[in-house]
This record gives sequence, structure tokens and C-alpha cells, in this order.
Amino acid sequence: MRAALILPTYNEAQNLPPIVSAIRALEAGLHVFVVDDESPDGTGAIADGLARDRTDLTVVHRRGARGYGQALGEGCREALACGAEAVLTMDCDFSHDPAAIPSLKRALEDADVVIGSRYVAGGELRAWPLHRRLLSASANAFVRVLFALPARDCTSGFRAYRRAVLESIPWAELHSPGYSCLVELLYWAVRRRGARVREVPITFTERREGKSKMGWREIFWGAANLVSLRLRLLGASD
Repeated sequence: MRAALILPTYNEAQNLPPIVSAIRALEAGLHVFVVDDESPDGTGAIADGLARDRTDLTVVHRRGARGYGQALGEGCREALACGAEAVLTMDCDFSHDPAAIPSLKRALEDADVVIGSRYVAGGELRAWPLHRRLLSASANAFVRVLFALPARDCTSGFRAYRRAVLESIPWAELHSPGYSCLVELLYWAVRRRGARVREVPITFTERREGKSKMGWREIFWGAANLVSLRLRLLGASD
């Protein structure tokens, strides 16, 4: 296996079968890791069915504390243990278009981290109300200043990483259980490990089915966690 795709899931029973089908239709040579956080809607069992009699999909059933950050980390570690040289990550709700996967893979040829970006030329936010657009733009401006990150879209979860980058991440030292882990990963890769980052434009749209996990509580605790992290790093050299 050379390239892997991580799909963290929680209550994605309606979205998982069609997104796996769309990924397989690309014939991009990806091994998919579905990392399920004990979804009460049966997503894990559906994933097991999709993996039955196939060799291109592995299901990781997580137990204990839930969280996007932990699920993403566990998926990355599983992919590396299986020999992946490149690891892609994306959401399972079609807010990230599977058709953009090949462009992220190609961009990784001359980069260490590739971000599917809403905020570079050609990128787009579709079907989002004004308040969510303002919130997303403000969050990105906040983390760019806080961590001096050389990217326009620091909070996008549609990414591709070279194996060496993920191997260099001190997973045990990460502090973000939720979506703020995306900023923390980018900080360690770029500011601490010198990874070359590249952004490619994507169209980000509202999820196809189900309810968003990004509520005000997640936003508040994510911001507080990042400020706390930055304060801990003030005494360390960037």
C-alpha cells in the first residue's frame, strides 16, 4: 500500500456508502481507513459491510474518549503501520469533494503537506450562510497570527501528508481532541519540522446528510485550547 485516506466518522451512516463508492470510482490507488467513534447510528457496522470481501478498506473501531483529533491520529498511525507513503484526510459528509483527491495527490509531488484550501485563488465556499463564512475567515486569521503559519486555510481537514511528516509528529504531545488538532498538526509540521506546505483550491460546501459536529462549544474550546498551547510554547524556540 502506497497511499491511504483517513475518514474519521461519527454518525455518518447515510454519507459513508456513497462517499466510499465515489472514492473507489476514482481508481486513485487509495486504501481507505474508516475510523469510527462508536457511532450510535450504526456507521461502524455499515463500514464493516463495505470492507467485507474487499482489500481496499480497513475499519478502525475506537473505544473510550471520542474526538476528531484522537480519531485522526489513530487513523494516521494505522496507515503508517500498514506502509503508507502518503496519507490523505477528509471529512465523510461530502463537504470535501472526492473529485479533488487527485489534485491533492499530484501537489504532494513537490510538497510535504498539501492543504485543500477555500481561501486561495479558485477556492470557494458554497451554500454557507454569512455568519459561518465570517466565523471561518476569522478563525483562520486568528490562527495564522497566533502560530505564524504560512497558509491561507489553516483549519481545512482536506489534506495530504508525506509519510516523513507524520512520522515526525510527537503524537503523545498533542493537546487537541477536536478540530483544533488540524492547526496543531500544521504547526508541528511547518514551524517545528520545516515541512513544505502547498495549497490547492477546493470547493467546500454544506454537508450532504446529517448534522454538523462543529457547534459553538467546539469552537470555544478549540480556540481556548490553541491559546493555551501557544502560551506553553512561548518559552520554546519556533
